[in-house]
Amino acid sequence: MKKWLPTALLVAAFLSSLYVGATQIDSFWSALINPGSNEILWQIRFPRVTAAVIVGAALGVAGLLAQGACNNAVAEPAILGTAAGAAFGAVLAISSGLVEVGTIGAIASGTVGALLTTSLTFKLAALRGALSSFTLIIVGIAVSAIFTSLVGIASAMASRADARSISFWSFGSLALITSDNLIGIAITTVIGLVIAWQIAPSLDRLSLGDATAFHLGVNVARIRLLALIGLSILAGGAVSTVGSIAFIGLAAPHIARFIFGPAHRSLVRHSAIIGGLIVVVADTLSRTIAQPNELPIGLATALLGAPVLIALVTFKNNVWRTQ
Repeated sequence: MKKWLPTALLVAAFLSSLYVGATQIDSFWSALINPGSNEILWQIRFPRVTAAVIVGAALGVAGLLAQGACNNAVAEPAILGTAAGAAFGAVLAISSGLVEVGTIGAIASGTVGALLTTSLTFKLAALRGALSSFTLIIVGIAVSAIFTSLVGIASAMASRADARSISFWSFGSLALITSDNLIGIAITTVIGLVIAWQIAPSLDRLSLGDATAFHLGVNVARIRLLALIGLSILAGGAVSTVGSIAFIGLAAPHIARFIFGPAHRSLVRHSAIIGGLIVVVADTLSRTIAQPNELPIGLATALLGAPVLIALVTFKNNVWRTQ
């Protein structure tokens, strides 16, 4: 039962999110089993809720890769500067007129920005010798702050409305999602998930420490590089399409670890499901609780994820010892 609970909750949240909205859908179940029969359901809500699942899965597994690669419980795309780098790369390309929001070009720009920023964080953290988890987090926070500021500056200076929306890049929004947007983020998410699945056994050994992992036959540098690439692809695709959504990369892997244990193959699957669940619920709340206004989804994810994470630390703090 425990094994299937997150999946069952995700399916229930998905259907509820399709049903709930500013406009009531008549004969909902009939419209649901007849694709294209209702424009609001199939042209607006279905792409948006599907994107919420994909983005949540991408950010959940990105956080898992960050924690596994750094062997640090608080590592995640936002803390390593990955999310800010992805946003900066996308904003730069969009404001220059080279690409549109949600296109393959914007996703590629965000992925490159994420990869370069994460690489910069790792390089700066290792300048004085061995890579320290504490130094990595401190440097990551600083790099993230710099690129978040650059995103704000670039957004404010941009002449195009889609790049000017600072709240979109700072707190995230699924309001601009269309059916066409789904292709790009689906591709990057699948690629990132495949990388995460392949290196998961090595991440199990890496959690024992670099020296132990090396003696167990793990090429530590190669696995960390692959994790960095997978993390950048996942976060880059998600952030360049919907902006920065807080807390998913931190909360989803730890909730999955608390329920299902430390094995990374299991965590890849369940972090994706739990990440998707959190984003679907958060997006549903963000567009319904303040109608006709829509709240930034990042505010809702923080309100949902933070209490759960506090509860895990408070009542089951040995969950952190797996990292």
